[in-house]
Amino acid sequence: MSKNTAKKIINDPLKCADELFEGLVLAYDGKARRVGKRSIVMNDLRPDAPALLIGGGAGHEPIYHGLVGKGMGDGAAVGDIFAAPPPDIVLEATQAVNRGKGVLYLYGNYAGDIMNFDIGAEDAEDAGITVKTVIINDDVCSAPPNEKHKRRGVGGLVPIVKLAGAAATQVETLDELARIAQKAVDATRTVGVSTKPGSIPATGAPTFELADDVIGLGMGIHGEKGVGLIPMCTADELAVKMLDLLFGDDLPLSEGDEIVFFVNSLGSTHMMELLIMLRAARPILDARGIKIHQTIVDSIVTCQEMAGVSFSITKLDAELKALWDLPCESVGYTKL
Repeated sequence: MSKNTAKKIINDPLKCADELFEGLVLAYDGKARRVGKRSIVMNDLRPDAPALLIGGGAGHEPIYHGLVGKGMGDGAAVGDIFAAPPPDIVLEATQAVNRGKGVLYLYGNYAGDIMNFDIGAEDAEDAGITVKTVIINDDVCSAPPNEKHKRRGVGGLVPIVKLAGAAATQVETLDELARIAQKAVDATRTVGVSTKPGSIPATGAPTFELADDVIGLGMGIHGEKGVGLIPMCTADELAVKMLDLLFGDDLPLSEGDEIVFFVNSLGSTHMMELLIMLRAARPILDARGIKIHQTIVDSIVTCQEMAGVSFSITKLDAELKALWDLPCESVGYTKL
C-alpha cells in the first residue's frame, strides 16, 4: 500500500456504499427500514401529510441518510460514494414516503443531484405523485451573492434539514413545507476550510492536494476550489477570516439577531480543535450583539478523513425559532 493511500477498515472498496447503508439501517434499531436498492424510510410517518425526502451521495456520513428520523427527513435516497442517487432510487424513495399530500425534495446544489432528482420527480409525477424541490446552496465561498443559484450545499444542510423536518411534522400542505424549507435555506450561510484531503475508498487516493503549510479557504466537501489558499495560521486568526466571509455576505446580521451556530468537523478534525475554534468565534459574535440560540459542535457533514472545519449560521425569526425548538431524533443529529 502506497504511503499516499488511505487505510480503511472495509471489505470490498467497490461495495462501501451498499455495506455502510446496511449498517445505517441497523443503527436505526427498527425505527427505519430499507426500501428497494438504497433508500431508507421511517416506519412511523404522520398520516395524510406532505413528505420530506432528502438525499445525496454516500461517503459524507452521517449526512444525508443519517438525518432521517423523528422531526427530520421522512426518508432518504442514497447514492454511491460521492455520487448522486440515480433516478430509480429517487423514485423508490419518493413512492415510499408519499402519503397522498406530495413530496418535497431537499438536497444540495450539485449538478448530478439536480439531474437525477429532476428525472426522479418526472417519474414520480408520471406515477401521480406531486413533487416540489428546494435546493440547498449555503456555501458563501462558491459564488458571489448575485449568483447564489451557483452556490454549493455544505454544512448548512444540517440546520436546514432540521427546520424542514420540524415543519413536516406540523404543516398540512406541500406548498407550506416548501415555503418553510426555502426560508431556512435563505436564512443559512456556511464557510469551510480544509487542511487535509479526504479520499475515495475505491482507490484510496486523496481527492485533492494541499501543502502542509497552507489552508484551503472556502473549499467544498469534496475539495472543490474555494476563495484561495492562506498560510497556516492559529485558530484565533482563522476564526476571524471565516466570520469575515460570513459577515460580508448578503445575510444581514444585526445586534439582537438570534442564530443557530454550527461548528462542524469535515471528518478527522478533533473535538479539541472544534472547541478551540468555537472559543475563538464566540467573542466575535458577542461583540456584534448576535445572540446564540443554540450551538452545535459535531462532525456531521464530512468527507472521509478530510481535515477541516466549517462554520454555519442560521438566522432565526419567530417562526423558525419555534420550529427549531421542536425535538428531533436521528442517527446523525438529535435535539431533545
